Amino acid sequence: MTRSRFFIIFLFALVLNASAFAAEVLREIRVNGAQRIEPATILTYLNIPTGQPLTEDVMNEGLKNLFSTGLFADVKIKQQGGIMLVDVVENPIINEIAFEGNDRLEDDELMSEISLRPRQVYTKTKVQNDVSRVYQLYQRDGRFAVNVEPKIIELDQNRVNLVFEIVEGDVTAIKGIKFVGNKQFDDDALRAELSTKEERWYRFFSSDDRYDEDRVKFDEELLRRFYLRNGYADFRVISSNAELSEDKEDFYLTFTVEEGPRYKIGSIGINSDLRGFDGTPLKDAITFLPGEWYDADEVEASVEAMSTQLGDVQYAFADIDPQVNRNAADNSVDIVFNIGESPRVFVERIDIHGNVRTIDKVIRREILLVEGDPFSKSKLAKSEQNLRDLNFFENVVIKNLQGSAPDKTVVDIEVVEQSTGELSIGAGFSTQDGPLADLRIRERNLLGKGQDLTFATTLAGKRTEFDASFTEPYFLDRDLSAGVDAFHITRDWQDESSFDQKRTGGALRMGYPLSEKWRQGLKYRFEQNEVYNVDDDASRFIIDQEGKRSTSAVSQRLTYDDRDSTLFPTDGLYSWLDLEYAGIGGDANYVSGDIGSSYFIPVYEKSVIFNILGEVGAIQGMGSEDVEINERFMLGGNNLRGFEKGGLGPRDIFTDDALGGNLYYRGSAELTFPIGLPEEMGIAGHAFTDFGSLWDVDETGPEVVDENSIRAAAGLGISWRSPMGPVRVDFAMPYIKEDFDQEENFRFSFGTRF
Repeated sequence: MTRSRFFIIFLFALVLNASAFAAEVLREIRVNGAQRIEPATILTYLNIPTGQPLTEDVMNEGLKNLFSTGLFADVKIKQQGGIMLVDVVENPIINEIAFEGNDRLEDDELMSEISLRPRQVYTKTKVQNDVSRVYQLYQRDGRFAVNVEPKIIELDQNRVNLVFEIVEGDVTAIKGIKFVGNKQFDDDALRAELSTKEERWYRFFSSDDRYDEDRVKFDEELLRRFYLRNGYADFRVISSNAELSEDKEDFYLTFTVEEGPRYKIGSIGINSDLRGFDGTPLKDAITFLPGEWYDADEVEASVEAMSTQLGDVQYAFADIDPQVNRNAADNSVDIVFNIGESPRVFVERIDIHGNVRTIDKVIRREILLVEGDPFSKSKLAKSEQNLRDLNFFENVVIKNLQGSAPDKTVVDIEVVEQSTGELSIGAGFSTQDGPLADLRIRERNLLGKGQDLTFATTLAGKRTEFDASFTEPYFLDRDLSAGVDAFHITRDWQDESSFDQKRTGGALRMGYPLSEKWRQGLKYRFEQNEVYNVDDDASRFIIDQEGKRSTSAVSQRLTYDDRDSTLFPTDGLYSWLDLEYAGIGGDANYVSGDIGSSYFIPVYEKSVIFNILGEVGAIQGMGSEDVEINERFMLGGNNLRGFEKGGLGPRDIFTDDALGGNLYYRGSAELTFPIGLPEEMGIAGHAFTDFGSLWDVDETGPEVVDENSIRAAAGLGISWRSPMGPVRVDFAMPYIKEDFDQEENFRFSFGTRF
């Protein structure tokens, strides 16, 4: 070390020692200005012990410690000899928090989102944070022109009232959406793929035309999926910018994209590492062919189909990785499905969660797998649909999880229960009946056992009906449904057929499966039927049938059902064959039958559904017996819209009495479609046409018109799956009819659930 450097270090040490020697020793700390907070507490926050040199650094450290507590609006620290003087100004206490000018958001909603509360310490930092939070809430609601101004009202004892003055402003809508870099698809085509929409007058029920940052991020993914579906494997969204107009009333979105080349499918291969499984059977699961345009959705669908196929042969955890290799020379992609090694899997156990009311047995009997079974993905998917079709649960999620060993899986079932009690109210109107009301009380999951108990009544000027039924879906713990029904019905047929009718009786029934899609039902019915109050001017054929008549009948119903859902079907076929024989005691002696089918076709995904229905029926008296009017078929109302119930078919033209018919056919074609409102609202439109005919009575004479000509009506309807239950309105007009037919143009029904 040189002599000069040693001299500099020596002088520096002397300066430090002199500074330390000059600093006063802290002997005492005095606190001034404290009101609510004890001085001893302030000394604790200060965290400066006495007996140490009182330097600037020590005082600055104390200043920082006190401000960090958030309890003080101002703090000053100064030195007076060996004494530290601490002057504090305490932050006030919030006495009350209020909001003014808020109409869109309630006070409770705003209060739950901010951090400040009454009796807390007021700080400017917390107030600004809460102001920012209120801004976020309104911007999430699409109101970017909102202004929030915090005001304080000073009270005694260092208290304040905090008031957030809010000017909500109008909704800031998406005025325009444009794209940069798109060459293969125009802006209109790309806008149709986005969940964000431009402002339109008819979107008053929707929030899709409001700016939402998360929705824009989702739109980027929607664009990516759209291009990948159409062969653009290199597509990417470079940026998405939202520009707010100067008046804060409109947003303008701009998506900058890079499309890249379009690819076709080159070769397709399957590489399987599963022992004893070469992957060849999986080729049938591939949904695309070489030479077609690349479609990422089809690749995913193929992976799903392969997973299902492998799951059905016990490979529950097989990993299928589609490898996409691009060939720049000819713009093609080679796809190889790599299947990772996996053991065959058995069901170790089935775990059920979320069922508070419904007992486990009700859920387990819908599961097509039991502990120890070979795993099957198809059976698992069908089991999930079975649980959904019970309509006991708001949501059902079934997962297969890794068990205690590689060859074991745990079937994990998570359900969210919903109300299964229903109060349904229906209303309708016809030119003959006028208004009517239906009341139906039903519990579909009685005591959590899956039993169905129903009480129903219909009250109208012309009809009163009381029904009660009980169904045990798994009688004797077998897939055997058993039930009992009781009913009492009085109906005024004076306008249609000039008589009143009373029916009282009951039934015993049972049903069982013949296979996965076929089911057989059997029923025995006994009832007392009375035709009374026959008008003096009634048809002679009705006058002849006045009196009481008992019916003892057995019937069967054979059904085929492969619909994707029994509640809200979108695809599949439902068919039925009904046969009934009356003559096991009683007065009635006839045989009847009808057969029909209803077919659902998804026209566009699952939002546009076409349904076509057809049915034919016949009834024939046995021996010399004629079919009475109370046993004949009636068409109209629900089964042929546009016509009143009993409004078409054989009729006595002298008395205008409907006589019913022994033969009928009917059909319906209906298209269900969205009407532009958000899917989550559950509102759909319907366009339909119904057609059919009813003819053939045992009585003949010049006064009887019995035409087998076709009748038809067309109409429009709208339905809403409301939180209270289904609501539907239909308007239909006959376009093929006879002069003596009776019309019903308007039908309305609604329901609620408790």
